Amino acid sequence: MARNLVMMSMILILTAAAPRGSAVITCSQVYGALLPCVGYLQGGALDQRCCSGMKSLLAAARSTQDRRTTCSCVKTAAATTSGIDYGRASVLPGKCGVSIPFKISPNTDCSKIN
Repeated sequence: MARNLVMMSMILILTAAAPRGSAVITCSQVYGALLPCVGYLQGGALDQRCCSGMKSLLAAARSTQDRRTTCSCVKTAAATTSGIDYGRASVLPGKCGVSIPFKISPNTDCSKIN
């Protein structure tokens, strides 16, 4: 009886401590999907795999947390990748026929994404 009570208490504690609404998308997924975009953002030709990656990320980012995670990953990548042309970054979603809820920039405030 005491053992069952301890087990039930542990389950309740672990359930209460579990994160709610955690992101499904990871930065590894974001980086992998958008890697084909780097060449274009540095002045090269647009690779259609870039557009495919953007579309798949948009489809996967269903929750606010997913969109914020995606934004944070893109922001980090933009800040750490040399040679990014932010003028090209601003028109990239349109060239791919998508609309993203944030600006591709190291200065984007991802906490404002809904």
